[in-house]
Amino acid sequence: QVHLVESGGGLVQAGGSLRLSCTASGRTFSSSTVGWFRQAPGKNRESVAAITWSRSTDYADSVKGRFTISRDNAKNTVYLEMNSLKPEDTAVYFCAVKINSNEFNYWGQGTQVTVSS
Repeated sequence: QVHLVESGGGLVQAGGSLRLSCTASGRTFSSSTVGWFRQAPGKNRESVAAITWSRSTDYADSVKGRFTISRDNAKNTVYLEMNSLKPEDTAVYFCAVKINSNEFNYWGQGTQVTVSS
């Protein structure tokens, strides 16, 4: 089992920055793909970014050039650096990990990000 905890969300003005953290406990996820997702009110959950064990990354088109995903395996933590935030980035952000699966099968509880205009 692995337990994921997100942190770093909050209220920020448009154009501002936040850094989200996703820390795992229970087992290491250094060999796993970790992803960030978000869900805005009334909308479906969408993928934001992902990072593999080899640090290959992938981003949604809407955040390319503004968000950066990274990982610190020594801290069992994955980060999402968010810059040039827009009101449309407002959502609950979740991290998830693939453990012995092709799907993201462990999820955190989420952290709220609100961007004011």
